[in-house]
Amino acid sequence: MDKSSTLPAAVTASELDELRTLIEERSAIFFDASRERFFAPRVNEYLRASGEQNAATLLRRIRNSNVEYDRFLGSLLTQETSFFRYPDIFQALERVVLPEVQARNMWRNPRVLRIWSAGCSTGEEAYSIAITLSDTLPFPDAWQIEILATDISRDALQLAERGVYAGRSLASVTPLQLQTHFKKIGDSWEVKPRLRKMISFVQMNLARSVYVGRMDCIFCMNVLMYFSEERRNELLQRFYDTLEPGGLFFLGHSESMKTAPVKFETAVHGDCQYYVRPSASKTELKPAALGNGS
Repeated sequence: MDKSSTLPAAVTASELDELRTLIEERSAIFFDASRERFFAPRVNEYLRASGEQNAATLLRRIRNSNVEYDRFLGSLLTQETSFFRYPDIFQALERVVLPEVQARNMWRNPRVLRIWSAGCSTGEEAYSIAITLSDTLPFPDAWQIEILATDISRDALQLAERGVYAGRSLASVTPLQLQTHFKKIGDSWEVKPRLRKMISFVQMNLARSVYVGRMDCIFCMNVLMYFSEERRNELLQRFYDTLEPGGLFFLGHSESMKTAPVKFETAVHGDCQYYVRPSASKTELKPAALGNGS
């Protein structure tokens, strides 16, 4: 029997449009024309793997099952990541963010340090943050460290919670960091409990407003590119409002603040550009300066 006769028919243009609309309605993620070159191939690949013979039956499955929908959406989103993927950003975290947070929170009781990894994928970014905190803070146990790691993909979060990694994912982890923060299991490395307890992995659709409390620092790397400009601006406003005054915000290298409705200050450390929510003291100086000039 010719194997090709058992393959499902390719997804039609109208079916692709229907899937795009479904994703935008449920998750506010927008696959525009710039992503057309990989959208259709990935949908067809998912259709072949699903065992369905046509897109109409697959679409019904996706509509009727949240688990199927999550799995389908996860297959369309880029999950490629690794530990310390952008070294300059983690250098800025070590040399800029942590000294500033230490100075601001040193005399608070409890000493709380809160960081949000928004779009954490399979967990490498969140664990890289935890390693940096553990290696940099003089007395990490004296701090109440809370790393919130969120992602829309349930499958990605399950891998993150498992905390077992191998191969290229660990290429930028030093031998000392491996020995300190991981346990060898066969050809893989498992994150040790001390690091795990710093992180809460939570499934979250960023398009739905959820109160997460104030943050000292937010990482949102290569996530906003999946949203329309209007939705991106809404999210940037939320991130701004969530940050403590003086808090720092990291975006992916290919993303920009050009149309942002909020007034972040831009800063640079080495080759890393990042953004700062102005501190309360700076905000308060502006009216005073105007008053003195009258």
